[in-house]
Amino acid sequence: MNKVLILGAGQLARMMELAGTPLNLDVKAFDVRTDKVVSPIYPDRIYGDLKDGITNADVITAEFEHVAHDVLAECELSNKLFPTSNAIKIGGDRRLEKALLKSCNVSNANHYFINNKGDFDKALKCLSLPIIFKTALDGYDGKGQWRLKSTDDADVIWQDMADFLTASQTSVEQGIVAEQMVPFDREVSLVGVRRINGDTAVYPLTENHHTNGILSVSVAATVNSQLQQQAGAVFKALADKLNYVGVLAIEFFQVGEQLLVNEIAPRVHNSGHWTQQGADTCQFENHLRAICDLPLGSTALIRPTAMINIIGEDSVPNEVLAIPSATIHWYNKGKRVGRKMGHINVSGDTELQLAEHLQTLAKILDKKAYPDLIDFAKNYLEKLS
Repeated sequence: MNKVLILGAGQLARMMELAGTPLNLDVKAFDVRTDKVVSPIYPDRIYGDLKDGITNADVITAEFEHVAHDVLAECELSNKLFPTSNAIKIGGDRRLEKALLKSCNVSNANHYFINNKGDFDKALKCLSLPIIFKTALDGYDGKGQWRLKSTDDADVIWQDMADFLTASQTSVEQGIVAEQMVPFDREVSLVGVRRINGDTAVYPLTENHHTNGILSVSVAATVNSQLQQQAGAVFKALADKLNYVGVLAIEFFQVGEQLLVNEIAPRVHNSGHWTQQGADTCQFENHLRAICDLPLGSTALIRPTAMINIIGEDSVPNEVLAIPSATIHWYNKGKRVGRKMGHINVSGDTELQLAEHLQTLAKILDKKAYPDLIDFAKNYLEKLS
């Protein structure tokens, strides 16, 4: 029995343990808030501290990229950490991420690094409006961002960013990345996996829809083969450069027939949750297979599937379960506004049937809790009709 230690004890670790049980894997998680090793599903069960966790593990991985560097260093010394601490750090620092993309000649938005007012002024000269400013560290789900559409607002935005930089208490020096806002057609993402021996596999591109900066819907269906190949080539370039092991997610902006990388995530990813019902082998199982050096499972789409995030709600109507091929995944979290509490996967034998199921779901769910779902489902169905 392989023993796996996950850095982080949230819902991604929970879903990895659920996926690892049929493989006879013993999965534990290091809770970064308590510095204790716990069961991802039963967090009140404690199995010692980080040192104990490292000693008892055969392999170590991470469910999120914002892991303290001293923790990563201690795990790296064991030669059990997959992916490497370097890959995890890159996913948590937009400056390192941009450097990686440049080294691999991967297209992304024009950008400029900002540490002070002089850098800010230069960014306004080098980039054209509108510009989006993102924190180099700790930004997720639309947090840590400023948008500048008029130079009239420049002083106010700079002062807000300056105050943020001054107040930052990150162990690594905080910074800002200014990016040219891209007039994209849609947002898509690719989840891929690479094994220790270099074997790779990628899932189909998913189309992503966001509400208030948080992913609300991901749809996996038939995709343009040229775009799929383009995304797959980017995945291979980045994964090979990093000698990556595990699941790696890449978010793209689609502009015409070109894909521009928005960001990468060195872990299993929210936009890949659909794989639990839409693929023979879900992303969580394939991540575990990769880091345990087991053969990778199929990443082919077996049926069109959509994932709908449950945000800030701790219940849904029972009628949801009456929808054919609808499955609810709860994370066992306390209710909080804006918090990802769970997700719903819905599938169809055809893409049209999936769209019809989505429309049925949208009518059942609370419109206030899912403000864009009705319009999304309606537009999706009209596109296919």
